[in-house]
Amino acid sequence: MPLTNISVKNTKPGEKPIKLFDGGGLFLHIAPSGGKSWRLKYRFGGKEKLLTFGTYPEITLSEAREQRDQARKLLATDIDPGENKKAQKAALQENSENTFEMIAREWFGKFAPSWAQNHSEKIIRRLERDIFPWIGKSPISEIKAPELLMALRRVENRGATETAHRALQNCGQIFRYAIATGRTERDPTIALRGAIPPSKVKHHSSIIEPKAIGELLRAIKGYQGTLITKCALQLAPLFFVRPGELRKAEWSEFNFETLEWRIPAERMKMGELHIVPLSTQAIIVLRELQPLTGNGRYVFPGARTNGRPMSENTVNAGLRRLGYTNDQMTGHGFRSMASTLLNEQGWHRDAIERQLAHAERNSVRAAYNYAEHLPERRRMMQAWADFLDKLEENSTIVSIKAA
Repeated sequence: MPLTNISVKNTKPGEKPIKLFDGGGLFLHIAPSGGKSWRLKYRFGGKEKLLTFGTYPEITLSEAREQRDQARKLLATDIDPGENKKAQKAALQENSENTFEMIAREWFGKFAPSWAQNHSEKIIRRLERDIFPWIGKSPISEIKAPELLMALRRVENRGATETAHRALQNCGQIFRYAIATGRTERDPTIALRGAIPPSKVKHHSSIIEPKAIGELLRAIKGYQGTLITKCALQLAPLFFVRPGELRKAEWSEFNFETLEWRIPAERMKMGELHIVPLSTQAIIVLRELQPLTGNGRYVFPGARTNGRPMSENTVNAGLRRLGYTNDQMTGHGFRSMASTLLNEQGWHRDAIERQLAHAERNSVRAAYNYAEHLPERRRMMQAWADFLDKLEENSTIVSIKAA
């Protein structure tokens, strides 16, 4: 006789387990402790098996019957309902372990050690701020293009279109890593190409007119602030490295015998060793600064402590003190200045690009080219320093191309 809600509710436990059968193999198991659970007895492959649906009253009588009927349908198609339930449970477990955030952090942990620290910090900060809150908990195999686009639209709508493009690029790298490691089969970022409008190219403010460069150099020479900041301002046009590479310079990286500054790979944006040939003028500035900071780690220590390099705003603040606005000149602008004039003067383009430490398209070649064009780069850096001297002196402007 089929069970009723009243009989299920009112049957009390006994000294031994009680089984109340409903039909079709379904029964309610009542333990001596009082716990009630729904179970299904069935045969598959010639063997008797048992499948538990859940406990009463969490699972009602009607819900238990529905699960029984679904299990019988599986049996009719030669599928073991017990094994099917295990497979579903394993799939749920796999999804919970393969969320977008978990795989993204795994990807980041594998590749971040080969990136410059500043670069890796930007990536993880971008993911934590703009991506993880929206799709981080979703199983990566279930994320579709519209869902990812909604997260990117939030970035775009605050005016950070370039950041949205970079976030999309990072997500594509994560999805491809997940595909390679067998956690998903699709990369939804492919469908989003063209979905975000192109960002406006932002150029760093720079002075490239020779007469104006001479005025800037004379202003730097007369700088009335600290010697550390003054020397940083003097070396910025001579080295034309990225501002972060300049301010974190360490004395141990300089060799006055070989006339080289070797910046280690972990501090470079492209993650490879970079050589900066030292001109005579650069040596003079470094020698002037060495008695003040040479006993410490950093060439340009912070104003409050020698344990950290100077602030990332120091050079720009120095330029502001000299009367140059952010729209006129920035610390990064010394790179544009050197690139423009060196190209105009006819130096080998590859030598200029290598000295600027721009990205190498051939990643295999990039591992070996830190010294590429080095002899010409040595001549170029000294000629560049001589040229800047002439501009500072307001002399006749001459070509700096070596004979």
